[in-house]
Amino acid sequence: MAVSASSSAQQARQVLAKRLEDICRDAGLTGADLAERCGWSRSKSSRIMNARTPPSADDIRAWCEACGAEDQTEDLIASLRTAEGMWVGWRRMERAGLKQAQEARLPLYQRTRRFRSYSSWLVPGMIQTQPYTTAALQAIQRRRGLVDDVAEAVAARMERQRVLYEGDRRFAFLVEESVLRAGIGGAEVMSGQLGHLISIASLPNVSLGVVPMTPHRERWPAEGFWIYDSAQVNVELISGYLTITQPSEVVMYADTFAELAALAVYGAPARVLITSAMDALG
Repeated sequence: MAVSASSSAQQARQVLAKRLEDICRDAGLTGADLAERCGWSRSKSSRIMNARTPPSADDIRAWCEACGAEDQTEDLIASLRTAEGMWVGWRRMERAGLKQAQEARLPLYQRTRRFRSYSSWLVPGMIQTQPYTTAALQAIQRRRGLVDDVAEAVAARMERQRVLYEGDRRFAFLVEESVLRAGIGGAEVMSGQLGHLISIASLPNVSLGVVPMTPHRERWPAEGFWIYDSAQVNVELISGYLTITQPSEVVMYADTFAELAALAVYGAPARVLITSAMDALG
């Protein structure tokens, strides 16, 4: 899944490269002509036009100036930023701390009406308890050597959870059974978190499914992802945060969610799995 998901960012880079190529052609220039005007090697202009090397903002400014297309500079730089934003490494995303990373997602949550979330690692942030969030973010902060603003980040995530109770939003959460037994924060934290899941499942606008562990399973676990309406998917990978807006790829994730949802149990059977995990904590 992650390999195909990267094509959204690649397609955005290819669209930008094609626009730059068209500007060059419309100016009556070859790649070699443009490279000469910009003081580059011929191979650089070729790599940019073929989307093998992404341009920098300065490259775009030089390109537009060489082609007499300065009026298109800002729009092209905006397209560059969009392509860059589709894939953000954790180090870059969290360089100013965990609080800012939490707050950055709030506008997306506020404009979304239908949420679909699948997790194979952790309880989704939207339905985490404060102690569970604290334990998870502390682990991230220590592992990545980030500035310690965990308390502020936890507060930001708790504030973001208000969307669960506001407006006409609908939420469908899927978690792997292994998430219930992951042991984040210790037995007391996990017990509180599991009890919270039972409470959350009773909300009228929430569907909570647990995908049972079974030796005979045709759809294997995937990386965790969120689907916002039918417009955007965010995928959390070990190396970074991926944003997908390409319609065909959004559909792929929606189909995967539907397949996993068909494997999940809900209501009383889900509560059995949750309470079993609670009992195992001792």
